[in-house]
Amino acid sequence: MNDFVIETKHLTKVYGEQEVVSKVNLHIKKGQIYGLLGRNGAGKTTIMKIILGLTPITSGEVTVFGKNIKGREKQIYPRIGAIIETPGFYPNLTGTENLEIFAKLRGTASPHAVENALKIVGLHYKDKKLFGKYSLGMKQRLGIANAILHDPEVLILDEPTNGLDPIGIAEMRDFIKHLSVECGKTILISSHILSEISLLADDIGIINNGVLLEESSMSQLEKKNRKYILLQVSDTPKALLILERQFNLKDYSVQDSHSLRIYDTNLNMGEINKALVMQNVTVTSSGICNDTLEDYFKKITGGEGIA
Repeated sequence: MNDFVIETKHLTKVYGEQEVVSKVNLHIKKGQIYGLLGRNGAGKTTIMKIILGLTPITSGEVTVFGKNIKGREKQIYPRIGAIIETPGFYPNLTGTENLEIFAKLRGTASPHAVENALKIVGLHYKDKKLFGKYSLGMKQRLGIANAILHDPEVLILDEPTNGLDPIGIAEMRDFIKHLSVECGKTILISSHILSEISLLADDIGIINNGVLLEESSMSQLEKKNRKYILLQVSDTPKALLILERQFNLKDYSVQDSHSLRIYDTNLNMGEINKALVMQNVTVTSSGICNDTLEDYFKKITGGEGIA
């Protein structure tokens, strides 16, 4: 049995003649934050709505907790909390009053559910301030409080930092990390903000025009895009043998038969070139490269970067 809490298999959604989600395979691990990254209109919200049963599947399947959701909605959905698009609350009621209504509608068992949820997101219990007077950041916090009211195992958050100022974004990031690390929640979060996802997510899926271009751990992506020495040589296997023996080289990746990346940028390039040439390995070029994640996303999405 795998450790994926949410998995999609060839998930596809078609509206009329337009395929907005195309054969997407997501793998979201237990206790991890999974960032679904893409421009506005890339298909992120549609995927989330499909997982939550808010939009019917054209083809493919979704499994949650190892089971296909079809026919098991009543067993699965009470274990999930979500914010999709703008959370809806009564403007003439306080945050506490709003949550008490939703708790009754949901049948939340814990007598302290509302108080606990507000405490987690940093809002006051029994505060007199009406929801209509809330700042955008407070509204987003209340939305998350409502999503965790029934203590779900999984959270699905659609652009939770959208429209927030830098302080609000940092606070929201801290809330989400707390929910994952301290409360053990599995979280699927979407965003078009690259910098936020890179600070928050354990794993990442990059989606563009409904197609999942790449799925990887954040650490793997960062390794792909950190500073490195790009070495072009006539014989990669022989060059590696020399570098491993003479320079104790361990941190590298082979690109093809004539190029490799050396991640230890403190090595003396003059000494490396000399050692290789003396043992009949031609060095075509060598130099330090510093690709950024932004460069990488531009490359694989075929043009403009993500904010």
